Amino acid sequence: MLFLPVSDTPVLHTESCNPLQTEPVFTVMQIPAQSALLVLLLSCHNDAVTLCFVFRQHTSSVRPDLHLHYVQACQKSGQPENPFVAHVLQEADKNDEIRCTKGITLKIAGNNHPVPVQRVTDDDLGVLASILRHAAFVKGLDLAYNVLTDAGAKTMATFLQRNRSLVHMRMTGNKIGDQGGMFFASMLQSNSTLQKLDLGDCDLGLKCLIAIATALTQNKSLRAINLNRPLLSSQQEETTVHIAKMLKDNSSLVELHLSKHEMKNFGVERLCEALYENSSLRYLDLSCNKITSDGVKFLGELLKWNQSLVILDLNANRIEDVGATYLSEALILHNRTLQALSVVSCSISGKGLTALSNAIKANTILSYIYIWGNTFDEDACMSFSELIQMGRLNPNCTDVTPYEVDGQAQLAELSHGLQREYYWAPRHRVVADSAANASLGLVAVSEYL
Repeated sequence: MLFLPVSDTPVLHTESCNPLQTEPVFTVMQIPAQSALLVLLLSCHNDAVTLCFVFRQHTSSVRPDLHLHYVQACQKSGQPENPFVAHVLQEADKNDEIRCTKGITLKIAGNNHPVPVQRVTDDDLGVLASILRHAAFVKGLDLAYNVLTDAGAKTMATFLQRNRSLVHMRMTGNKIGDQGGMFFASMLQSNSTLQKLDLGDCDLGLKCLIAIATALTQNKSLRAINLNRPLLSSQQEETTVHIAKMLKDNSSLVELHLSKHEMKNFGVERLCEALYENSSLRYLDLSCNKITSDGVKFLGELLKWNQSLVILDLNANRIEDVGATYLSEALILHNRTLQALSVVSCSISGKGLTALSNAIKANTILSYIYIWGNTFDEDACMSFSELIQMGRLNPNCTDVTPYEVDGQAQLAELSHGLQREYYWAPRHRVVADSAANASLGLVAVSEYL
């Protein structure tokens, strides 16, 4: 079999050729653009060769020269080049083999650079979107912490309505507001490819959160969504009520982040009622809310019956010893699916921490626990020290490490967590990625992160 390169010009090929003839027989043939030509040898009889020509149409996609297309698009639109975007595209162009086989993620986040960069604006995004329309090998796009507004959100949402290749979109930290969030809510009604959407810290409001929840009752492709830190003026928890209703109908969502929603016990109760009817959600993030031990009581009852939750993040809620006891009772006697629990800075003292350590001893499925920021007494330090030293608790699966002072056990903090590097990533890695961001391995929604 002979593979010939694609060409837009006429190509000469031999239909038959007999060595006894002085001149071979040639036929002029036009090869369609973006096609591959396969030449197959069908037979060889009486010194005559018969060939068959087969065309195969390629998927329409821009060649891996993203930077060149970006420069040309800027010139055509009259938009000045953004040197940061140009640099990222140049680096991506060097990765030919990966792009053509498994796809790539373009990381154009405006933060976490050793020197300041020119952050992406709404106008920059318009040019970038125009070249990505034909770049099917781009599977992930990280635009976190740029200076995009609702106009940029409209550009991105319009792009996603037609796009059939992008699976991960991160808009974290761009102040797109309620209007920008409405564009994404509209997009979710038609897009059937996107798997992970991060709208955390985007100043979303009540109107767009309700619209997003409504869209997710019908969307069957999105598997993870981050709605952290909206700007809510109401204390009635309308958004939590609508999200709870969505969870009753949605069977595809695996990961849900509702951090900093000012959620109280009433909201937790609504979520728990919905999760009795939901069997798909595996990662629930309720960190930095206003949940107390009364709210955790509903979660404890849920854990007795729930068979799908793998990660529960309750960081920075005032659950105290009573709440920790509710959780430990459910984990000791009933639940055998939860693998990771985070109760960092939850106003828990020695009694509650000891109860949680007993849950780990009794429940072999619970393997990840994060407890720093609480009040450790001698019993709690001894309990967790023993768990680590006896091998029941892997040092990479918790955020504390034991040491001794004058013969007494103490605990020190480690830079481990479910998503410790969500807002930033170190230039020189000291802690393994699997230890600092354990949730990515426990609930792997998409490889394009």
